[in-house]
Amino acid sequence: MARHEGVQNHSRWYMSRNRTGFPFSNAARPIMTHVLTLVAGAANGPLTDDQIAKARDAVATLGVATGNLVWLADDLACDLMIGDCDEEQIDAVVSSVLADHAIDSFVQPVAGRRKQLLLADMDSTIIAEESLDELAGYVGIKDKIAAITARAMAGELDFEAAITERVGLLKDLPVSAIEEAVAAMTINPGAAELVATMRANGATCMLVSGGFEHFTGAVSVKLGFNGHQGNRLEIADDKMTGRIDGPIRDQHAKLKTLNETARSLKLSLDQTMTVGDGANDVPMLLAAGSGVAYYGKPIARESARFRIQHSDLSALLYLQGYKQTEFKAG
Repeated sequence: MARHEGVQNHSRWYMSRNRTGFPFSNAARPIMTHVLTLVAGAANGPLTDDQIAKARDAVATLGVATGNLVWLADDLACDLMIGDCDEEQIDAVVSSVLADHAIDSFVQPVAGRRKQLLLADMDSTIIAEESLDELAGYVGIKDKIAAITARAMAGELDFEAAITERVGLLKDLPVSAIEEAVAAMTINPGAAELVATMRANGATCMLVSGGFEHFTGAVSVKLGFNGHQGNRLEIADDKMTGRIDGPIRDQHAKLKTLNETARSLKLSLDQTMTVGDGANDVPMLLAAGSGVAYYGKPIARESARFRIQHSDLSALLYLQGYKQTEFKAG
């Protein structure tokens, strides 16, 4: 713990100086209105004093005061309290000095950082796979469908047209193959803790997907989401017909769900968090109080307020100020 104490002593040095480098009187010390959160990728080594000092010094170059350091998880995640600031400037300068390190950084106001509604995308977010691509593997056309999926998620293709084409290519796939694909899906690290911890603290968690209810239903039950939405595969004689049953749930449906669910819970959008990776997530990422691109395609990374590129889904809890000791097992 001596290493942590050294970082905290360093923070007191900064707290005692104003933007011109001269000491503050006790009465003139700035109020720490914002927080900079640093999260190291768990597979890439610990979060070090040197990395924290680089971030702190970068903040200081903008004339922004820094305050106490709070460890959220030993050697993995911390909060650095900072003064009133231009959040985009802080993002840019901290990202620049930490570019050679596997660290995700987030800056935001302290007030209101803990959210009461989570809407999460499923494919390549809560689960590691793209569910349609996995189904295509059962008929030997995974590469063909994956290429269409990638272009759709990058915003290069119309979502409705792309999903209609891909489902059409799976005509006559038996239900047993769908069930096998559901059983084989991989839950991404941190997803179970994310849902369990937020729910334990009174938040509502919804799974919203352009994928299919066979998958969203299973994931929702497994992780304890409050509810789920996805597209429906039309089934006849225990086989896919190659058509979607009912209206297609696209990016507009995700945004509508965010707005309607927040309204039903009497929450403002500032009290909501969304997470996703593709073009069909962009509207809900833009609308939420905390929109998070999780290993996102460029269009999602550019649109989201926050980006996870190195850590796992537990970073969404650190982003909200949860300590690892507060995490609930899923």
